[in-house]
Amino acid sequence: MSEKNTIIELKDVSFAYSEGAERALDHVDLAVREGEFVGVIGPSGAGKSTLAAVMSGAIPHHFSGQLFGATLVDGQDTCEVTLTDISRIVGSVLQDIDSQMVASVVEDEMLFGLENFGVPHDQIEDRIQQTLETVGIADLHDREIATLSGGQKQKVAIAAILALAPRVLVLDEPTAALDPASSTLVFETLRRVNELAGITVIVIEQKVALLCKYCERVLVMSEGRLAFDGEPHEVFAHARELRQMGVDSPRVARMANSLAQKGILPAGGRPCLNVPEAKELVAGLVAGARGEADARAAASAEPAPAAPAAAHAPAPRPQAEGAEPVVELDHVNFAYPNGGATVDDLQMRVYPGELVGIVGQNGAGKTTLTKLLNGLLRPASGTVRIAGIDTKGVPTSTIAAHCATLFQNPDRQICKDTVLEEVAFGLTLHGMPEPEARQKAAAVAERFGLPLDESPFSLSRGQRQMVALASVVVLDPDVVLLDEPTSGLDYRECMTVMETVREMAGRGCAVIMVCHDMEVVSDFAQRLVVMANGRILARGEASQVFSDDDLMAAAYVEPPQVIALSKELARDVDPAFANISEVSQVVDLVEEMVRRG
Repeated sequence: MSEKNTIIELKDVSFAYSEGAERALDHVDLAVREGEFVGVIGPSGAGKSTLAAVMSGAIPHHFSGQLFGATLVDGQDTCEVTLTDISRIVGSVLQDIDSQMVASVVEDEMLFGLENFGVPHDQIEDRIQQTLETVGIADLHDREIATLSGGQKQKVAIAAILALAPRVLVLDEPTAALDPASSTLVFETLRRVNELAGITVIVIEQKVALLCKYCERVLVMSEGRLAFDGEPHEVFAHARELRQMGVDSPRVARMANSLAQKGILPAGGRPCLNVPEAKELVAGLVAGARGEADARAAASAEPAPAAPAAAHAPAPRPQAEGAEPVVELDHVNFAYPNGGATVDDLQMRVYPGELVGIVGQNGAGKTTLTKLLNGLLRPASGTVRIAGIDTKGVPTSTIAAHCATLFQNPDRQICKDTVLEEVAFGLTLHGMPEPEARQKAAAVAERFGLPLDESPFSLSRGQRQMVALASVVVLDPDVVLLDEPTSGLDYRECMTVMETVREMAGRGCAVIMVCHDMEVVSDFAQRLVVMANGRILARGEASQVFSDDDLMAAAYVEPPQVIALSKELARDVDPAFANISEVSQVVDLVEEMVRRG
């Protein structure tokens, strides 16, 4: 089979958005071949979106700045052809889907690009129908875009670009706001167009386990440079270097790398990327150790030592005992006036110091629940109490004095000219004298490493999220609501946010977190509330809830890798693996079994 042709090539490309600014790309050499499925990862500010803009022709035709080197798209220098010419080869899907939509109905969204590209009218209807069928949304042909879920909107955006028959598709974090099931559907769509239509796919993504499942090649960006480039197993063998950059690795890859560091596996070996690979690895290690132990026991006529009991299962995290609940939902119902999602018979209690995760697919009612808690919505029936206050009869400002909210998009709650003013704003609204508010705000902002005198809007997406979080932390509320607090953050920023949240819970704040990242939920939440179709399906300790296959299927939730692995190992290898939820616990138990034999 002959070598595939290069479709995009960067030759020593550097770019800065203004004269004297730090280079967003710094001497990047890269070749992408036709038909490849490439994933791009890296910390915030690494140059990922700039790389996408260079490959799509947005640089130099849309963004001005200082550009060096050459970018070739199908052999043509992007500086020497028009953006329209490039767009016929490379289609782009932006991170903010709503900003990319231009029509109100799916068919009209598809028509817009086709008509602008001059596709003959007698071909348009067939082109639309074939593309919608390829993406798997033929039933959405006449739907209003405003009524679609996040995953459906992503597929419409992909379909609208695919209808233009590009040879390359570049996507910038297409699943950032999507639940696990919707994220998988988007990637299945990308795999389908890659395999069936031969379209080259280049996708920027923070969900590393998802990339490992679908991508044949992974690029790692750091400080504007290409740090790693290779097959996923090759790239994630560098777990320590990746973590130092602020890049996460699949949990099972961490497990394999930790076992190598302990000498249980050979150094520099191939890491696991998914649960089946990890299960095969652990089962082989345990079986090998037991075989050696049995052989030694037979030679000495002594019985082999018993396998360790299930002492490695994590102890249930303590809840606040004897305290009154700070959040109560008692048979709460709500329906939006013009139809859409409803919530029915919500019942929930949260106690001081608890960190509770709310999980479920897009449209399950999670955000509606948080709006009922912070007073943006009032129940049609039933009762919502925050710190003992019935929300139905009090102004939102009264609720806000006890319940603070961190929204998914920090730009929706930032309004001041400087970081210091922004962090102090909530304190002054609650009546604190301005000098005292600024002093307290400065202490919190400096703890986050935020520049006090800079405009929040001049900061990166991750830093703006930190500003919004600092504005919540400084209020020292009874309850804090987090709506997708880690969306769009790199691994280092995610850990900073979540460690701060855990500290708040440690000081007695009740934390309620809506989150689609099940690894984050597993690492930090004490209890889970599982929602689907506007109802609460179950509540319970995280590892137990994640181990319920029927419940996970009903809620369209995929359990974290370690919990899925521990369940399979407990069933097929040793009961001692039951209820394990952390990488370190798997590693310790495997080490003990191997050492003991």
